[in-house]
Amino acid sequence: MPETTITQLPDPSGFSTDPFTDILRDGARKLIEQAIHAELSTLMAAFSGDRLDDGRARLVRHGHLPEREVMTGIGPVSVKVPRVRDRGAGEDKITFTPSILPRYLRK
Repeated sequence: MPETTITQLPDPSGFSTDPFTDILRDGARKLIEQAIHAELSTLMAAFSGDRLDDGRARLVRHGHLPEREVMTGIGPVSVKVPRVRDRGAGEDKITFTPSILPRYLRK
């Protein structure tokens, strides 16, 4: 009996999981991360001359924030944003928030 009675239901999210879409999502993730790293390198270069009293750099890379999903036109894309640590004391703390991916942005 070669015929089947099983009906394939469409994905409720509306995004298929074909290989071409996976390649596009991976490319979108890489482009977003490249833009974030370019913005971070600009920030690090701007504050590269700032030093603490003991000679250490004031602004340093400090790993990544937890990976988060951003909804794009081709579906959800997981993105890792680098974390920056300001070792300086005082009220004027330097924080890194990418302009392309602000906090709490999901779409």
